[in-house]
Amino acid sequence: AGRLLDAGFTLFIHDVREAVTAPLSARGATVMDSPKAVADAVDTVIVSLPTPDVVRAVALGDNGIIQGSAVRRYVDLSTTGAVMAVQISTALSEKGIESLDSPVSGGVRGAEAGTLALMVSGDKAFYEDMLPVFAAIGKNPFYLGEAPGLGQTMKLTNNYLSATANIATAEAMVMGVKAGLDPKVMVDVFNASSGRNDSTMNKVPTAILTRRFDKSMKQRLLYKDVRLCMAEAEAMDVPMWLGNSVKQVLAFAVSQ
Repeated sequence: AGRLLDAGFTLFIHDVREAVTAPLSARGATVMDSPKAVADAVDTVIVSLPTPDVVRAVALGDNGIIQGSAVRRYVDLSTTGAVMAVQISTALSEKGIESLDSPVSGGVRGAEAGTLALMVSGDKAFYEDMLPVFAAIGKNPFYLGEAPGLGQTMKLTNNYLSATANIATAEAMVMGVKAGLDPKVMVDVFNASSGRNDSTMNKVPTAILTRRFDKSMKQRLLYKDVRLCMAEAEAMDVPMWLGNSVKQVLAFAVSQ
């Protein structure tokens, strides 16, 4: 939302947390009291929400976007999985509302910097109309096709790979440090070698070595993404041997 304000867009916003909306209100955004109120005020609504059940409630609930009088276009930046994306797209289309599922990757830092990767599926003309908006929040919009849910599947596979690399990197770092290696040197070697991944390049240097864990993704959300990925893989009869181990590790992490 801050990036969109910087780009000159007029925003009508809603969130259940006043602490989130207050700084945006101070910058000129108009705060509304419900998703429906936003959808009564604008023709294009963008949502970014934590879990599929919340996305469904905001999109299709009694006071949701589907009840709005002005809305004609809906863009979901959340990670909900393809099944939920299809359900919401179908329900909205019956009310004459077009939808794009456009999950993003890059975290809080990427959102603030406007460098998010966007994985978009839906109507091609709608996608092209949204490019000026996407340019304000991301550097890499990828159009994946007309079918609703393709963007979600792309995001789930990406986050599965990210989670797997993160866990493997953690195990390798602990082994090396326990043997007497300097963790900073280990990261430098990884990043100059074939073990290089997002965790060695970003997560370990910015969070693990510094012991600063601000602006990082909540474990429960990553667990949710991997769980959704495994469910979709199972529904398609695709075996994910490592994926189920990663899901168990994340479930344990959340429990702790």
